[in-house]
Amino acid sequence: MRMTMLSFRTDDGLASEAGVWADRLGVDRSELLRTALRVHLRRLASELDASTWERAPLDEGEEALGAVAEWGAAEDWSDWESADRDENHAAR
Repeated sequence: MRMTMLSFRTDDGLASEAGVWADRLGVDRSELLRTALRVHLRRLASELDASTWERAPLDEGEEALGAVAEWGAAEDWSDWESADRDENHAAR
């Protein structure tokens, strides 16, 4: 990955707070600021995603996939695990 140097000015209090958090998290200040920038940019992009969804909601076919995802398992097989354990215990 190619890296580009960014430089900006901030007040002393904010710079000090960034240093404290970097020390707490065990990362250097540059890593803390890279992560903060990445998270903030993703949040901004998600706001654009929300407006895109409002302008172009899912069509019927796309909504049908959501209904399929809600079906879940056709049968509840969770009791098989305890039955297997009971059989193994009884055999001993």
